[in-house]
Amino acid sequence: MNTPDLPRVDRRTAIKWMLTAAASATLLARSNPAAAAALGPVGGKSIGADPNLLKAYKPGDVWPLTMTEAQRRAAAALCAVIIPEDSSSPSAAALHVHDFIDEWISAPYPQQTADRPVIIDGLTWIDAEAHRRFTRDFAQLGHAEQTAICDDICFVPKAALEFAAGAKFFALFRDLTASGFYTLPEGRKDIGFIGNMPLISFDGPPPAVLEKLGVTQTVQ
Repeated sequence: MNTPDLPRVDRRTAIKWMLTAAASATLLARSNPAAAAALGPVGGKSIGADPNLLKAYKPGDVWPLTMTEAQRRAAAALCAVIIPEDSSSPSAAALHVHDFIDEWISAPYPQQTADRPVIIDGLTWIDAEAHRRFTRDFAQLGHAEQTAICDDICFVPKAALEFAAGAKFFALFRDLTASGFYTLPEGRKDIGFIGNMPLISFDGPPPAVLEKLGVTQTVQ
């Protein structure tokens, strides 16, 4: 996946996406309230009001984004390995889940602050491991080469000692990828989630009710 210039998703969309996913059961189940309380805000300072989701933001507004372009390329490639394209949905990378993860680790809230070094150190590690094995960045590797690296870090209990940090990173990155992907309409459709959709058609109130209220139904 050689992507020298990755387009970035709209910033307001990414922030809204991150805040929505933060309330999801997957991420809340991972959270550690005691550790989060101990961390506090970035730099020990208050961040003020939450973002205004009616406003358009550019990269750097609200809070600075964390990932470098090289890290975004590695993140996009790893998203595509974790949730690849199939007959029912695009890949996580095609849906810009890597931008969601960048927004997530950049937000100055306790859980995001805790996740940031794990993700950044992990992306650095996976590129270094790709160079050690194949002399190229992770994003430049073929699928078989990327999978070979991921196979060594995809399950924490069975990871070799030399891959322990990589496995911890992969577990968190996989959780964030799944949380970002399944927050989207494409992800919900992929698992057959219907949500708040009417199961029967509704043609308006019955005529008898309208007559009793003295209202006439207008047909468009």
